[in-house]
Amino acid sequence: GPSEAIMYAGLQELGVANGEDLKETLTNCTEPLKAIEQFQTENGVLLPSLQSALPFLDLHGTPRLEFHQSVFDELREKLLERVSAIALEGKVEERYKKLEDLLEKSFSLVKMPSIQPVVMCVMKHLPKVPEKKLKLVMADKDLYKACAVEVKRQIWQDNQALFGDEVSPLLKQYILEKENILFSNDISVLHNFFSPSPKTRRQGEVVQKLTQMIGKNVKLYDMVLQFLRTLFLRTRNVHYCTLRAELLMSLHDLEISEICNVDPCHKFTWCLDACIREKFVDNKRARELQGFLDGVKKGQEQVLGDLSMILCDPFAINTLALSTIRHLQDLVGQDTLPRESPDLLLLLRMLSLGQGAWDMIDSQVFKEPKLEAELITKFLPMLMSFVVDDHTFNVDQKLPSEEKGPVPYPSTIPEAFTKFLQENRIACEIGLYYILHITKQRNKNAFLRLLPALVETFSDLAFSDIFLHLLTGNLTLLGEEFALEEFCTALFDGFFLTACSRKENVQRHVLRLLLHLHHKVAPAKLESLQKALEPTKQSGEAVKELHTQLSEKLELRKPSPAEVTETPSMELPLPTVPTPASR
Repeated sequence: GPSEAIMYAGLQELGVANGEDLKETLTNCTEPLKAIEQFQTENGVLLPSLQSALPFLDLHGTPRLEFHQSVFDELREKLLERVSAIALEGKVEERYKKLEDLLEKSFSLVKMPSIQPVVMCVMKHLPKVPEKKLKLVMADKDLYKACAVEVKRQIWQDNQALFGDEVSPLLKQYILEKENILFSNDISVLHNFFSPSPKTRRQGEVVQKLTQMIGKNVKLYDMVLQFLRTLFLRTRNVHYCTLRAELLMSLHDLEISEICNVDPCHKFTWCLDACIREKFVDNKRARELQGFLDGVKKGQEQVLGDLSMILCDPFAINTLALSTIRHLQDLVGQDTLPRESPDLLLLLRMLSLGQGAWDMIDSQVFKEPKLEAELITKFLPMLMSFVVDDHTFNVDQKLPSEEKGPVPYPSTIPEAFTKFLQENRIACEIGLYYILHITKQRNKNAFLRLLPALVETFSDLAFSDIFLHLLTGNLTLLGEEFALEEFCTALFDGFFLTACSRKENVQRHVLRLLLHLHHKVAPAKLESLQKALEPTKQSGEAVKELHTQLSEKLELRKPSPAEVTETPSMELPLPTVPTPASR
């Protein structure tokens, strides 16, 4: 039958008899039993010691097929072991010559399920499988599937489109995983997007699979980097920059020097990786990073495109921005101006290079972006003055109050601050991190003072997923403030709701926050928010799902009709404060 045809595919080419031959013999003979015996003798296992043993097995009812199968399995195991051994012994040229001869002899049987593993094993150990064989494998879906990754690499390196088809679903999965973390329903200040260490992140499925696919093949590594650059340009999605760094560091972990030594970003990325692990750029590493940037030679400026992509990774930006805020606070204590701090200037230089990645790769003009003087002479001193305002206010609170009454917290913000956040990308990034910083310190006054500046920011950065993910996490620390009308109006009406209708991601983040904190919000305010956040026909599934979840939570909070009825005067009145629904 047809399945038999597959099982014994290719035997005839090798002059080995198969079922067809037996059929032919039996059709054209006078004594079928004699013919069968002769066929068995000619095609059986040719070991004299076995000739007498076979009838003995027959007596025990062991079918010849079973016997042959077990001998065959045993031989195949031995052969596989031998192939792996040949691949390691003798002179390089000789061992590969042996394997090539073996492949030549066995390849015609590659379709036989019983022999296929041997053929695949021979190919796996050949650093260069003959082109013709690779083409045959490529043309056959099942063979291609059955191939070892070592063989696939040889196919991929000359077939970018095919490799792209293999890599593409992994890249999609990677981006999806990142977005799921940013929109996760678990809101916490302790476990957020940036919590996992670089080492942990590199253990992720996609990074591991890509690392395995690339092996030590520089050509495939370059192709993956090319895919990442192209996708970053097409989508502006910064998670591709994270993957660029994670992939290099994953190969670094495995000590794949064949690749690490030729990637000009390796040492820079390795040093930055250590900073990301500590969430801080210390002075020693700062010097090292600066050395790499200053060491870019004339004619090699293209490496800046790669370095900028490494610095555009959100984990890098997060580390640089947190370090910048820490430096500014130190400067306040030391009475030093930003322009007098080389460490701070280096952080700004790297932030600027990272934030300029897209433009640089798009324009192919490889030079470091100029830092605007005003950022250093006006904007950063302004942030420092906010820090001073807080100190002053806190000291004032502790002083015995004179007749004049308590000193109010400054409520206005300099117009220049708002303008910087709208027009300067680096200022905006640092300003947003300063706001995250004061929120984490539970500094409600400072938060409410600066919040209005976030409604319009450079390229809508205040409504980006990473910022909103961090902000919602930090706001859980101000949970008690959500009972206050003034706070809720400032936060929801003054900030979030200004963007919900035009940016669905904002609506998702607000709903996430309310799902987490609804029991802290005053009932009337909650009801109006529930209405304001009602999904439209155009809304995506995620928004509808979140709104449904919130509505269900609120249903549980409503007092039952029984509780609303008049209480007899003798009994204690029921508490009117809604109990926090179990989250």
